[in-house]
Amino acid sequence: MSLREILEHRRAVRKYDATKFVDEEKVKECIRLATLAPTSSNMQLWECYHVTNPEVLKQLATACLGQGSAKTAPQIVVFVTRQDRWKSHADAVLKANIEEINLNSPEERKAHRIAMQEDYYARLMPYNYKRFFGLYGMYRKLVIQTKGMFRPVKRQISEHDMRVVVHKSCALVAQTFMLAMSEQGYDTCPLEGFDSLRVKKILHLPSDCGINMVITCGVRSKGGVRGDRYRLPLSEFYHKV
Repeated sequence: MSLREILEHRRAVRKYDATKFVDEEKVKECIRLATLAPTSSNMQLWECYHVTNPEVLKQLATACLGQGSAKTAPQIVVFVTRQDRWKSHADAVLKANIEEINLNSPEERKAHRIAMQEDYYARLMPYNYKRFFGLYGMYRKLVIQTKGMFRPVKRQISEHDMRVVVHKSCALVAQTFMLAMSEQGYDTCPLEGFDSLRVKKILHLPSDCGINMVITCGVRSKGGVRGDRYRLPLSEFYHKV
């Protein structure tokens, strides 16, 4: 399908056809494609849980408030944020970037570019992502607001702001997954209505991770899509400057 066809095919499906087979490997491949989505500073602070076990699916359906989309889905993918893994991810990205510089950069530029990467991932990322009961975030906010009096700065730097950054990145991954599923001819529905505490318990997740999106997967049944798609006019969203 073309991108236009993929976008037109994707709908939030409320009921799936139990007679239609959904290939687990194809869903896994769509998750792999989702790893190509951009994330802030390439930190990739997310992971997902591909649920196919019938008993776990049943538990998740209950945690998703008994919604029809969850009760009839043959598979569910839960995307979560893992802000706690910032250090290991920063180390991995820095190592990969240095290897790329050593392979592809002109000799006279290597030292400068490596120093920039080390400054960014070994110094700035710890400064941005360290947490201590909100106190680090308050300190960073105070520092950045002071600097902002004299020059443009990135102001979203509190611990809450960084949590939002990680969730935005994870949402890009989830959307990429849904489009990849649509290209395969499968359907999805991103659910906002769920008990996050119960979802974490069912999937044995750490308490400090965030449930970004619960996405049901399958093939739509007759009546699985509620009417024609409605969107407000483009003029409500589009502003040319």
